[in-house]
Amino acid sequence: MKSRFFFGIIFLFVYTAKAQQPTTPEGVTAIKAGRVIDVENGRVLEKQIILLRGKKIEAIGGELKIPAAAKILDLSTKTVLPGLIDCHTHLADGAHDGNGDPTSQLKRTASQVVLESVPNARMTLESGFTTVRDVGVYRALNDVALPDAINHGYIVGPRMFVAGAYITITGGAGAMDLDYGEANSPWEVRQNVRLMAHAGADHIKLLSTGAVLTHGSNPNAQEFTLEELQAAVSEANNFGLRVAAHAHAPEGIKNAIRAGVASIEHATLIDDEGIALAKEHGTYLDMDIYDDECIQAAGKTNSIPADFLEHDRNLGEIQRRNFTKAVRAGIQMAFGTDAGVCPYDVAAHQFAFMVKFGMTPMQAIQSATSNAATLIGKPEEFGSIRPGKSADLIAVDGDPLADIRLLEHVTFVMKEGVIYKQ
Repeated sequence: MKSRFFFGIIFLFVYTAKAQQPTTPEGVTAIKAGRVIDVENGRVLEKQIILLRGKKIEAIGGELKIPAAAKILDLSTKTVLPGLIDCHTHLADGAHDGNGDPTSQLKRTASQVVLESVPNARMTLESGFTTVRDVGVYRALNDVALPDAINHGYIVGPRMFVAGAYITITGGAGAMDLDYGEANSPWEVRQNVRLMAHAGADHIKLLSTGAVLTHGSNPNAQEFTLEELQAAVSEANNFGLRVAAHAHAPEGIKNAIRAGVASIEHATLIDDEGIALAKEHGTYLDMDIYDDECIQAAGKTNSIPADFLEHDRNLGEIQRRNFTKAVRAGIQMAFGTDAGVCPYDVAAHQFAFMVKFGMTPMQAIQSATSNAATLIGKPEEFGSIRPGKSADLIAVDGDPLADIRLLEHVTFVMKEGVIYKQ
């Protein structure tokens, strides 16, 4: 009876969300913006008019004439930015329980997990992230189902680019009793890439090294071989897909870069040679330097498995030092939080840490806008405010270049011309 009640409530929530969801915009909207962050040129534009037609930005300028029939939105006291992009999320992994233990997935059906993920999508969008790159789920293809529901208007959430499932070695990082995505040779890797591509994946997620939040794993362990990593990149390229590689250990990071992955996720123990290789190959680093706050907080309340805390010992401090080194070296950086380790509505807290450990506020904002859009492969569609791009806009009170923490309090959110928060 409890199970039936739970699913009854969830389905009612989903149906109601569709009924209450904002409608597709029509006609022209004019936004009066006090300030606009021009991320492409690293500057602030004062007193701008942004004209929108439907889902797209039509024009921006200080002297634009507003059409007589246009709907006017007054953001003249606010700073307007492109919608934010998080390049490392796990929105489709169900309700955030604070302990990060993947074995909890085995106690719930795949349907229950994906329905629990509905609030994750809404919270993420309402906190200012209009696009995410979701990089793997324990329940295969739940992350394909979630954006399908968003795109059909059944639920509210960000634009999602998904991986379908992890590709990992048997018993490796991200592995459980669910064997979807396990591979132990170059040809098995190719087979799994083909499965993901057929299932609707937008990119491929490989686990090159051990993990922190996996039982029996070792973050210092190299797992996939160079040949297996090369097979993944080669096969992904056949389908026009990019590869993101989870990697903590130095050799696993360097092998993934040599194989041609688009990004290194975490990059915790990257060494000087790895930084040089990333710069040479143009590989993005996606370093989730806020996560350690949530892991350690869970440890203080004994709500996270002891072996996970042991895996994490000292890694947060090392990762932050290496983040500083990578920024100083001029490595391409994208904003990624591993959302799900921390609650889904606190992703913007990472901005302050990125500034604390070496970025300028503008660099931090660029990492979550123009840089992130380029990593995903859609810089012509979103990631900045200019004509022809999607009308993905957020606004904050005050100047985030003076106080980056203002991004933790977004007051206006628009995705594809539709207002979701005001």
